[in-house]
Amino acid sequence: MLNGHPNVRAETRARVQTEIEELGYRRNSSARALVPRRIGVIGVVAFDPTLHGPAGTLGGIERAARAAGYFLSVVTLQTVTRQAVREAMDYLAQQPVEGYIVIAPQRAVVDGPADLPYGRPVVAVEGGEAPDLPVVCVDQYGGAYLATRHLLDLGHRTVHHIAGPRDWLEAEDRVHGWCHALQEAGVRVPEPLYGDRHPKAGYELARRLTDDGDVTAIFVANDQMALGALRALGDSGVRVPRDVSVVGFDDIPEAEFFTPPLTTVSQDFGEVGQRSIRLLVGLIDAPGGAGP
Repeated sequence: MLNGHPNVRAETRARVQTEIEELGYRRNSSARALVPRRIGVIGVVAFDPTLHGPAGTLGGIERAARAAGYFLSVVTLQTVTRQAVREAMDYLAQQPVEGYIVIAPQRAVVDGPADLPYGRPVVAVEGGEAPDLPVVCVDQYGGAYLATRHLLDLGHRTVHHIAGPRDWLEAEDRVHGWCHALQEAGVRVPEPLYGDRHPKAGYELARRLTDDGDVTAIFVANDQMALGALRALGDSGVRVPRDVSVVGFDDIPEAEFFTPPLTTVSQDFGEVGQRSIRLLVGLIDAPGGAGP
């Protein structure tokens, strides 16, 4: 009746409409989703929203899902382990979701959902070469390569690297891109210093680098550690960029307000969200998928 069915008499429709207005009834989109075969809900496993990369990725997915007419059911992990991912997927499997997106920049996450028989399609985002899973990811290798080439083209003899955690796929790809650029240029490849992606780690690792008078360029794996690195260099009396050039990765909104403004590699999280939703919806609609 509320949908304007032609078989409902005008008098009946008017009487029901009056009751609706008196009761203050509002349509419930969740209840309406139960009527058609299309559920309209996608399950998402995410983690650490305090970091710009994961938060930006989740935001891009949410916007793309809303534009495609889907709701999200999100589980956020604080500790990323294989068991935690399994528990998150178990929780989502109890809900009427049509498919899953797993934001998977760590090996423990990528290895978790591949063998889970939930009967719904799964897409890994930032999962690198995830086994048996379709993946949407930014070219971390290419971004790191270009950032390092930029520093070498400025005339630096080599580029030091403050890397992300060893078990992060993004960090691995950025290390490989940085290393390849240096090897291609025929220059010395310093030992990378591994941090945890937070400013304190960037500060402490950059202080170690200031003890080496030959350091003139640093590529930092993310902007939050780059912030700490800039502070450490300033505290040591090192002028940026006159004495040392610094390049970050992620292009967080605050980067242009650092002192000095940070040169950084931008990631298109909106495009990542659109492609991941498009890929998952295609799997849902495919024969044998979760769609109608």
